[in-house]
Amino acid sequence: MAPLSKAGAALAALRDELSGEVFAPGDAGYDAARAGADARTERRPAVIARCADAADVVRAVRFARDLDLPVTVGGALGYGGVLVDLRRMVGVSVDPEARTVRVEGGATMHHLDRACREYGLAAPGAPDPATGVAGFVLGGGTGWLDRAFGLAVDNLRGVELVTADAERIRAGPEEHPELFWALHGGGGNFGVATALTLDLHELPEFTAALLLYRPERGPEVVRAFREAIDAGPDRLSGALLYLTGPPGFVPEELVGRPVCGALMTYAGGAEELRELTAPLRAGRLPYPEVRGVFDTAPGLRSLSSAECLTGLPDDLVDVYCSLGERMPVPTGTLHALFPQGGAVAAGPRDYPLPFRDAPWVAHPFARWADPADDERALAWVREVRSGVTPWSTGDVPLDLIGDEGAERVRAGLGVGNMLRLEKVKRAYDPDNVFRFGHGVRPL
Repeated sequence: MAPLSKAGAALAALRDELSGEVFAPGDAGYDAARAGADARTERRPAVIARCADAADVVRAVRFARDLDLPVTVGGALGYGGVLVDLRRMVGVSVDPEARTVRVEGGATMHHLDRACREYGLAAPGAPDPATGVAGFVLGGGTGWLDRAFGLAVDNLRGVELVTADAERIRAGPEEHPELFWALHGGGGNFGVATALTLDLHELPEFTAALLLYRPERGPEVVRAFREAIDAGPDRLSGALLYLTGPPGFVPEELVGRPVCGALMTYAGGAEELRELTAPLRAGRLPYPEVRGVFDTAPGLRSLSSAECLTGLPDDLVDVYCSLGERMPVPTGTLHALFPQGGAVAAGPRDYPLPFRDAPWVAHPFARWADPADDERALAWVREVRSGVTPWSTGDVPLDLIGDEGAERVRAGLGVGNMLRLEKVKRAYDPDNVFRFGHGVRPL
């Protein structure tokens, strides 16, 4: 029998040592394990390490370093490299007295919300319950509670991390403070986050309503939504939407066509929300289910982008509505426009999150099943970005976009922050082991 190669011996050792599972090309379960959120992206990692705990993550990173392989956590890997899969690490521990929560690196918003709900507490989170908490928070994190409680990352207390040297550390205001700063928007550039500690907020009630309208009423609806946000409390938020008319909730002639929607969310009770949204309720169509609007179904092809806006003047309202009526349908595509302000704008100024000053964000989110729709879906996302450019601040919420090049990454992290981020990268990952996603290169 021929002796094992170095790679073969290392893989055999990893299979033996890991408490979780190891998948390599040809293994049963490999194809299911490598599937990503976007069906357009082909991921064929050399090894997938499905880790059961932080000690497994250490073993996986050490394996990658021994073979000089790059590492990613659930991101776009392409061919080769080690995919560290944290989906087994979903523990959530709530401390109701301290109003904090410890969330393991593979937990989703569903796990977090379910654990906090019984205490009447909440952390700002993503609209899609399947979103991973760690990636969402470390990328900035925008959702329905931002105006009330700040961006998700504004509520970050500490991060437990496995570094590129396969060492376990904790980063916080007093421990590795420069790394902690970089993790506010720097995402997975600096290590594998095995757990996060977050502040929680009292939230005994949360109410949401999706009001649908015929598309020709779009400009009127957008202006009414804008006025409700401007006049309302910071606990009022939501999004303007164009979406494919859902069967059973719109007249038959609108099924499969673009319809205008106003998703109103409120950190409080239903009666208060009814009062705040009274000007929007006339002429609405029946309610669809709010849950599921932003959910990402597996197996779909997708492209998401965003532009931060200086405001929402009437000229931009007309452009937004025109683009909504041209969105690709019938698909799962959403043409979203959401407010910031409130606790977002009042949040910490030092972190590499320059987009917090924008009062509005345009967010085209194309989702479709048929590869034949690729061209029209991608072209529409580009058209939205181009159409709102005259009102763009130039800042970018990186958690809402795909790979749009180095210039967009610099815009997302702040040109003035890049040198400091590159120095942190040099200190913690000089060999650029974690080089995927919105990458920061070591200085």
